[in-house]
Amino acid sequence: MGKKKREFPNTYVIIFGIILVCALATWFVPGGEYVKEAAVEGASQQVEFREVQAQGQWWRIMEAFYNGFTKQSGIICFILVIGAAFWVVNKSRAIDAGIFSFLKLVTRLEQNRALAKVGVNNIVIVLIMLMFSLFGAVFGMSEETIAFVVILVPLAISMGYDSIVGVCMVYVAAHVGFAGAILNPFTIGIAQDLAGLPLFSGIEYRLFCWIVLNIIVIAFVLLYAGRIKRNPQKSIMYEADAHWRNHIAQQGEGVEYYRNGASWVSFAIAAVTVVLFTVAYSGGTWLSIGAEKFHTPWLLPALAVAFIASSVFALRKSVHFYILQLLGFTIVYLVVGVLGFSWYIGEISALFLSLGVLSGIAMGLGANSIVNELMAGAKDILSAALIVGLAAGIVYILQEGRIIDTLLHAMASTLGQAGEAGSLGLMYTIQTVINLVIPSASAKAAITMPIMAPFSDIIGVSRQATVMAFQFGDGFTNMITPTSGVLIAVLGMAKIPYGKWVKWILPFILLLIVVGFLLLLPTIYMQLNGF
Repeated sequence: MGKKKREFPNTYVIIFGIILVCALATWFVPGGEYVKEAAVEGASQQVEFREVQAQGQWWRIMEAFYNGFTKQSGIICFILVIGAAFWVVNKSRAIDAGIFSFLKLVTRLEQNRALAKVGVNNIVIVLIMLMFSLFGAVFGMSEETIAFVVILVPLAISMGYDSIVGVCMVYVAAHVGFAGAILNPFTIGIAQDLAGLPLFSGIEYRLFCWIVLNIIVIAFVLLYAGRIKRNPQKSIMYEADAHWRNHIAQQGEGVEYYRNGASWVSFAIAAVTVVLFTVAYSGGTWLSIGAEKFHTPWLLPALAVAFIASSVFALRKSVHFYILQLLGFTIVYLVVGVLGFSWYIGEISALFLSLGVLSGIAMGLGANSIVNELMAGAKDILSAALIVGLAAGIVYILQEGRIIDTLLHAMASTLGQAGEAGSLGLMYTIQTVINLVIPSASAKAAITMPIMAPFSDIIGVSRQATVMAFQFGDGFTNMITPTSGVLIAVLGMAKIPYGKWVKWILPFILLLIVVGFLLLLPTIYMQLNGF
């Protein structure tokens, strides 16, 4: 018999191992706690560290699971609802239809002579990458990129490039957007909640970071694509891409467009809801952007009119386009709700659940079928949701053992000497390294933010900066970690060996890591809204 191949432990095993290590640490690490002293008039409240008796943990290791689940129940439910909603949307193939329509549009642009002089191929690459980057930044597109690899890789090769360019247009773009997330509930939303920050606060600077990161990744891909265009044999994938070059053919869109009466029922329900919401809340709409507030009584009526008009137009084309614009307005109302009405996880969960139900109705599904699809979506993302609860057990053990403040104090005593920039850089490094082992953003947030956030208070770094360090650390190395099932699936679909991919992308990953640190520095040395 051949030697059995050793398997890399999954996330659950890794987290349970961390819990065991933490439990063992409670028997050797001295106990301690931070005590807030009474504030003196005219002075800020002081926090003093005091030694206490540690409580060695043993049987509570199993209790940590339950307490972790109950502590993070809100976030767990939030993840399940979003997973359920997007399952229904993906089943409708509405996103597929949007992508195909976009590709047809940019193909027609090739017939324009003026655009041809600018470089239509470059325009196509830029537009596609911006679209997927926006998807990654807004709702954390990741697994969904797998389905588009078989579309965009042949497209890239037919344009004179290689399979790497095709993967960059969809997968790399989405994950750079994921790293520079603007409204991603799986990273920004969860991390800010755990850090005790207003949901999606500091959006102005994160938007700036997203723009900078996109300029860098698009420039990098365009330079590489241009080099391959001039000499295709310079590609490390030239020989392997013969598979694609020999089998490129005209492919149908694969989406069967249709119209039905059920979609109009969905529209009627949505329209009535939007109108009632507008009537009830339009007068008191104040958008809070950073420290500024803007009275916008016209905003909700304008959105209602836009929704009704665009829905009617979309329904005349197909159910797919109706569901696609339903998704678009869900995101728009999410932004308005957060900025104008201080919506939190509960309201946002209701919004996405409505998206799932309305999409199911539009497809003509009955009540039982809609429930079954929502359950299937929740089941599909259950693993990520459970990891959040399991990871919270780590903090529970540290807290019950009364050593978590001791660890924070030790970090503050040592890292604090490195200065704010050095300490923030180290937190960024820790998040980056952890991501190589645990690719789940939700799990890393649950593990690290309850520790990093209080630590940032001690060293004088804003919690928002700590969230951004987590955000960058979580996003960049997703494109190289072998524990990422999405990465392995994408490379398999594109027929790119993992070794060749690492060889090609590693310099770019290192560049992004350096850029990420530079983007963190303004959070220390500049006055930024939300920081």
